[in-house]
Amino acid sequence: MEAGRIEVRQMANSRIEPKPGHFGRQLKSSVMAVLCASLTMLVLGLLLLVLGYILWRGLPGLSLDFFTKPPAPVGMRGGGLAHAIAGSFILMGLACLLGIPWGVGIGIFLAEYARKGFFGEAVRFLVDVLSGVPSITIGIFVYTVIVVRMKNFSALAGGVALGIIMVPLVARNTEGILRLVPQGLREAGLSLGLPFWKVTLFLVLPSAARGIVIGITLAGAGVAGEAAPLFFTSLNNNFWSVNLLEPVSSLPMEIFRYATAPFAAWHELAWTGALVLIGIVILVMLLARLFLPGFEIRR
Repeated sequence: MEAGRIEVRQMANSRIEPKPGHFGRQLKSSVMAVLCASLTMLVLGLLLLVLGYILWRGLPGLSLDFFTKPPAPVGMRGGGLAHAIAGSFILMGLACLLGIPWGVGIGIFLAEYARKGFFGEAVRFLVDVLSGVPSITIGIFVYTVIVVRMKNFSALAGGVALGIIMVPLVARNTEGILRLVPQGLREAGLSLGLPFWKVTLFLVLPSAARGIVIGITLAGAGVAGEAAPLFFTSLNNNFWSVNLLEPVSSLPMEIFRYATAPFAAWHELAWTGALVLIGIVILVMLLARLFLPGFEIRR
């Protein structure tokens, strides 16, 4: 017994020699950690720089008139972009009506019903291809299909173009979020005798609701700033218009028009419009995170 205690004491007092290559691996790990932290700080710094500059240039023009009045006459200060804000909401509403149901449906299909197999891989490949198509190409396609046949630019055509851009973004995000839901949750529902579609609809989707909504918000944020497809679809309008079959104004189009104009007052409106556009996106994301926490999953 005493010999065993002495042996344990000697082992505790003995030095553990590091294995060959230990210090090299530790050095590489430290270097990579510092490199990743530096790159993260660089990206955050660039983001804060861009947001700070837009805030600095756009904040002086922010007022109640900006949200309630149309633009002032050429060269004069004052006025607002109320018609463009309303038009952007109309276009985004139409885009969401098309992009969210189709995108979420495709994501559910890929994550729950077609994880493997040729057809699922083919759909996944086509979704990836569609997400890489330039937005201006989608604008030309919608121009050929809708605008030429209607013989008129319209908010409907703009909403369809933005909705098509949203579909692959929402689909891939929905698929990724649903794959994170533990398989045990599905097995628990099936063990209770629920059909698979009810398990997906009432157990899996609520568990992933927060991530899906945040992904939809990110897709909407990317689409909200698109101006290229709107040149071929909804074009622009200097006046109030809520008719879906007529051209409609939007914040990206007005920002482009005012930023390229030779008037300082219009430049100020362009910066304020960019600030409002970013603010709307951030506000929607914050609301999604605050009021849609999702269900707690016990693993």
